[in-house]
Amino acid sequence: MGVIEEQAEKLIHEALAINASDIHVVPNKQEANILFRIRQRLFSKETISLRIYEKMISHFKFLAGMDIGEKRRPQSGSIELCIRNKYISLRISTLPTCHHESMVIRILPQSINSSLATLSLFPRSIQTLYSLALRSSGLIILTGPTGSGKTTTLYALLNAVQQKLHCNIITLEDPIEKKFDARCLQVQVNEKAGITYATGLKAILRHDPDIIMVGEIRDEETAKAAVTASLTGHLVLSTLHTRNTKGAIYRLRDLGVGFEDLEQTLVGVKAQRLVNIKCPYCNGDCSPYCLQLRKYNRLSIYEILHGENLRQVLKEAKGEKAFYHYKTLADLIIKGIALGYIPEDFYGVTYEG
Repeated sequence: MGVIEEQAEKLIHEALAINASDIHVVPNKQEANILFRIRQRLFSKETISLRIYEKMISHFKFLAGMDIGEKRRPQSGSIELCIRNKYISLRISTLPTCHHESMVIRILPQSINSSLATLSLFPRSIQTLYSLALRSSGLIILTGPTGSGKTTTLYALLNAVQQKLHCNIITLEDPIEKKFDARCLQVQVNEKAGITYATGLKAILRHDPDIIMVGEIRDEETAKAAVTASLTGHLVLSTLHTRNTKGAIYRLRDLGVGFEDLEQTLVGVKAQRLVNIKCPYCNGDCSPYCLQLRKYNRLSIYEILHGENLRQVLKEAKGEKAFYHYKTLADLIIKGIALGYIPEDFYGVTYEG
């Protein structure tokens, strides 16, 4: 193994050892800085020469099947590795800058070891979400910004439902971030081969599914296909990028889904954020070593819209008079601060409901 290969492997090992979610390699005129993202914060790891940096980025691009010679346009790729008998997936992204290419490596552990019961700061919301996922048909939307834990929640939820119902779950993802066992069929979106979200959904419906997971609703065709699947007696779970639960309804409307279809299919909408848990030992910011030793550094909070509140919000979206009350993300953050779980200077979530 060459020097660059050893340095690249060491970098991944060190990131895994301190539970980093991302590795950033940021170049400037004279050198490149390596940073680890841990619990929403970037920590400086080391500085390397541009000569080493260029060889390292070429190494990762080669492993990810990217074009080593192309440095003028953004690229993305993925690598699967087995480290210490654990499979991980690395999602590589490069971006040309005014100096050199910048690279970000997202670390995605492949084992689905997150128990649904341990994900939320407030366990009752998990029980509500689980009960919705046990329904035989309908549409459940999970929403939140990138990095809010939607995928972790989705996988843990499907895993829990599978253990309970022993049903046929088929997922359609781009990319497949974690591998289920043989009890769940996972399909990779491949537009070059003609497998888009919309065409893949149509094929899945012919494969006798009980539950369908669509990685993301991105366009009108996919939105309508997901609604059609839920209308034919299947439970469909998918994600959207919106600020809160009400925003998901308006987004589906923008994608051409009618109110009548929403009223017939939509059984629940969940918006989530990851919140930093107050450290009982440190005053202020924790060091990376403290973050590594603590069992829980971040937990999710869930704003869930379902039942009568959901019906009332749909009425409001149609311009009718509506009455509803449910715990918003802002309400839950304030509750967490009051109970001493969340730091008073918490900055990871806006207080907008």
